[in-house]
Amino acid sequence: MPTAVLERGSRKVDRKVLSISSKRQITIPQKFYQTLGFGNEAECIVHGNELIIRPVKTVSGGEFAEQILAELIDEGLSGEALLSKFKERQAQIRPAAEAMLHNAEEIANGNAPFETYEDVFGSEDE
Repeated sequence: MPTAVLERGSRKVDRKVLSISSKRQITIPQKFYQTLGFGNEAECIVHGNELIIRPVKTVSGGEFAEQILAELIDEGLSGEALLSKFKERQAQIRPAAEAMLHNAEEIANGNAPFETYEDVFGSEDE
């Protein structure tokens, strides 16, 4: 079936009916694959009665690379030791970010204690 463009409210939605193989496999249309930036992995989510398939967003740690390198250099590391420690610390970023997101979800769902802005930074009167 060709790709169709549907209107949902104020946004346009590309739609295509996909075949499911006997092994429960589907093929992501090339247009969608390229547009969304899929790589070798996809994330599959059940949301109500919908199945959402989207590219896995990886936190590469590149956002923190300069800071990590600066700290390691300040610690006196260089050469292979620098590279090894850099890889080790960079690998810790994604699990830390995932833990923070999980904690935020628990707080949002009322399953964990929270702190207010004033708890963290104090009141403006102080």
